[in-house]
Amino acid sequence: MKVEMLVVGPFEENSYLYWDEKTGKGVILDPGAQADKIIATVEECGFEPVAILLTHGHGDHIGALAEVQKNWNLPVYIGHGEEGLLADPKLNGSAMFEYPIIAPKPDFLVEDENLYRFNSIELRVLSTPGHTVAGVCYLDERQGILFCGDTLFQGSIGRTDLAGGSYDTLINSIQKKILRLPDNIVCLPGHGPGTTVGAERTGNPFLIGKQRFA
Repeated sequence: MKVEMLVVGPFEENSYLYWDEKTGKGVILDPGAQADKIIATVEECGFEPVAILLTHGHGDHIGALAEVQKNWNLPVYIGHGEEGLLADPKLNGSAMFEYPIIAPKPDFLVEDENLYRFNSIELRVLSTPGHTVAGVCYLDERQGILFCGDTLFQGSIGRTDLAGGSYDTLINSIQKKILRLPDNIVCLPGHGPGTTVGAERTGNPFLIGKQRFA
């Protein structure tokens, strides 16, 4: 599997391209801005996208969704309960800025712990509310990669002061869904550099001392 991280937009959001070199098919995660850059990079990488996956519905993660989706007529996946953010600039936070975002409706609402297949790629959904009301992470168990959106960052966690946010809910989500994973799982967040579960368990000031859940 191949991963390409694109840092896009004024909030320096991480949009990910994830594909299987053998099949030439893959997915696009969180197309936050600069649709032209995302489309051009997919073409340069030489794979066929089959879906767009959203970790959550904040404006900095969906700003390029409409254009990218239209370019390939791709189905859009988002967590069950998160879909209302896509069409509501107040809920997705974009109303605070110059260009309110109204994104396309999702085609599929993903459910906690379900395994979703995108050609040869298999991703398990982990429900991790707290940053938003129904945000999710996508775990490739075979490759040891977790696309964790704005749930967890290197040395930090997602903000919880926006609509639908809750600090206690976010910490609980991280404890139950992420800290239970093996230490070597690579975490690819929505902003900033990647990290691992083990590094955050032992070095993240928000998580030190939290217990692993079975």
